[in-house]
Amino acid sequence: MTYISKILDIQTITHDVKQYKVEKPKGYSFVPGQATEVAINKPEWKEEMRPFTFTSIPEEDHLEFVIKSYADHDGVTNQLDKLSVGDELILDDSWGAIQYKGKGVFIAGGAGINPFIGIFKDLEAKGELIGNTLFFANKTAEDVILESYFRKALGNDFVSILEKEQAGGHQQGRIDQDFIQAHIKDFSQEFYVCGPDSMVKAISEILEELGANPDAITFEK
Repeated sequence: MTYISKILDIQTITHDVKQYKVEKPKGYSFVPGQATEVAINKPEWKEEMRPFTFTSIPEEDHLEFVIKSYADHDGVTNQLDKLSVGDELILDDSWGAIQYKGKGVFIAGGAGINPFIGIFKDLEAKGELIGNTLFFANKTAEDVILESYFRKALGNDFVSILEKEQAGGHQQGRIDQDFIQAHIKDFSQEFYVCGPDSMVKAISEILEELGANPDAITFEK
């Protein structure tokens, strides 16, 4: 089933990421971490559905998406970047495999942070966020989505890793086996991994090698 929803608000988050608040269709439901297919309600774009994750929580009266735009080609995200309040999106029903199963370690790369935003907001609203850790990998400091929110919500349980620069408050490098062994001591907990496919595959394999239960590693299949 599809729904047409008007854009209510647009905020700039980073140099290439915006937050879109849109109307919530009556009776629409989702679980934090889930996604939906989204298209732009314009004749030339309405058939171009793309998956985006909800970054709002189910109790809110609107839906929210945090979307990175890629200006190097004229695709859906580039068109989304040009939209204004009042423009319309076409939404599908919710779906997705990334759902919270208990306290653990969240590992995200770039826009892969999106499923975790809704999960963390939901846990924060319930007073259950403490005890979860986030490792967030990006290329540079200006790429870190919602950094101030994560620092405030998670405190020392938020670790930012930059691959291509050194910056105060951030570690430099990649999330590889050495990093994971240095920062994680308990491999019996839950793990949540989201990012580029190659990163998800590599980190999942490292976690298993270090003793994590494959069934305790959650990622989008």
